Amino acid sequence: KEFDLTAFFYNPNIHPREEYERRLGEVERYCKENDIPLLTGEYDTGRWFTAVEGMEEEKEGSRRCEICYRVRLEKTALAARAHGMSCFAATLTVSPYKKALVINRIGREVGEQCAMWFYEADFKKQDGFKKSCELSKHYNFYRQAYCGCIYSISRDRAQT
Repeated sequence: KEFDLTAFFYNPNIHPREEYERRLGEVERYCKENDIPLLTGEYDTGRWFTAVEGMEEEKEGSRRCEICYRVRLEKTALAARAHGMSCFAATLTVSPYKKALVINRIGREVGEQCAMWFYEADFKKQDGFKKSCELSKHYNFYRQAYCGCIYSISRDRAQT
């Protein structure tokens, strides 16, 4: 309520392309229904694969994930700055599988590098994850079964 929001969708980590398109479609629908401006970054999978090269076998929550967060937060900060915004944030911390301390640290570092203020939060607190699930039901959102990374989907499928 204290901010004028603009959403930014930049997720070169999401694979396959059909999954990326499905998630983007959900964000587009939500933004349209709620009159929220939406900026969309390039689906730059090459940049993402280059950034995480050599870390394919690392577990979820590892250094590979930190690099993935950094790639995405850097692009978010640059987009916010280019559009004259005073700060940027990330919804990543709503997930119970992602560490807010790590995301917020990376966000601060990126913010300093880009001369932007990073809004630190842990959106899973105060039942944030539960509220996100309730909103998903209300809007009939598709809810993915993995973070989006090709390495996480490969492991998830191998374990089932």
